[in-house]
Amino acid sequence: MTEPPDLQKLVDLVARLRAPDGCPWDREQSLPDVRAYLLEEAHELAGAIDTGDWEELAEELGDLLFQAAFIGRLAEESGAFSLSQVIDGVYRKMVERHPHVFGDEVLADAEAVRQAWERRKLKAEPKRESLFSGVPTSLPALLAAYRLTQKAAGVGFDWPDAAKVLDKADEEIAEVRQALAQGDKAAVREEVGDLLFTLANLARKLDVDPEAALAGTNRKFRQRFARIEEGLAAQGKTAAEATLEEMDELWEAAKGEGSATPES
Repeated sequence: MTEPPDLQKLVDLVARLRAPDGCPWDREQSLPDVRAYLLEEAHELAGAIDTGDWEELAEELGDLLFQAAFIGRLAEESGAFSLSQVIDGVYRKMVERHPHVFGDEVLADAEAVRQAWERRKLKAEPKRESLFSGVPTSLPALLAAYRLTQKAAGVGFDWPDAAKVLDKADEEIAEVRQALAQGDKAAVREEVGDLLFTLANLARKLDVDPEAALAGTNRKFRQRFARIEEGLAAQGKTAAEATLEEMDELWEAAKGEGSATPES
């Protein structure tokens, strides 16, 4: 018996699970149910990317592919489309959007490719009401800001360089200070939002994914605070029982142990 292609094995597995004599639990799943699992698996895959653990990444990618195959099966059962149609559609779309690879178009560098991509998407999808229609409102806010500014830059609405964005960040910090001085909570909220948006723009200009950068800082903070908790536990204390000075001392020690740049 000839072994089916790898993706087909997954499609066949889902079909078997959804069969009348398959798994009762899998047969009960609907699109709203799968949505939650899809988001969970996507976040777990992103976490594996952040840690750089290839073994974990392979496992999480497999879980995400399973969810894609499951959604494809639900669509096929409803008569909407098949997974093979989805694959064929995205294949053709990617070929069409890479004329510098599969055609005669010449683009100088990655930035030129990105800008051409955004312009080509606008022409190819005239039904879209806005340049930003393709940015889901459900995206984490920082990532959404990054993608919004990417799309705006793709049509030429952009700062000339990172230095100008840094100037804008300084301006936004001054506005936060002013709102604080006035005691206006609504203004503080708005100005902090403007500052975060500007920082997402700065990250883009510096070719840094702000979501991934912040995720890395979050991991670093978790690790260093865990060292504080370990140090306090050795003294028979919890963080709630310690003074700020005690925690600061352990924090500085953790920075020295775990970072090549202890000032960070």
